[in-house]
Amino acid sequence: MSATLDDQYYSSLLELQQFDFALVELTLYLDTHPTDMQALQQFNQLAQQRQQSAQAFELRYGPLLQFGHSYSKFPWQWAQSPWPWQV
Repeated sequence: MSATLDDQYYSSLLELQQFDFALVELTLYLDTHPTDMQALQQFNQLAQQRQQSAQAFELRYGPLLQFGHSYSKFPWQWAQSPWPWQV
């Protein structure tokens, strides 16, 4: 890893992991309870919050995902480490 990362990097990454965990759990629940309106609303709310959190993270630290899911500033940021899974 070549970049020095601040505490905000780690707390933002933890927040994204928490969103992802909750969204996976809600996805599994909704697979078996597709008419649970409260769970669906919670899923949609968390998905929106996760999207906002990911966008803020990427603006500050660079892309989280590849394959067209994230934009890149110039120069190409994907080649810059550390990548999220390296921390």
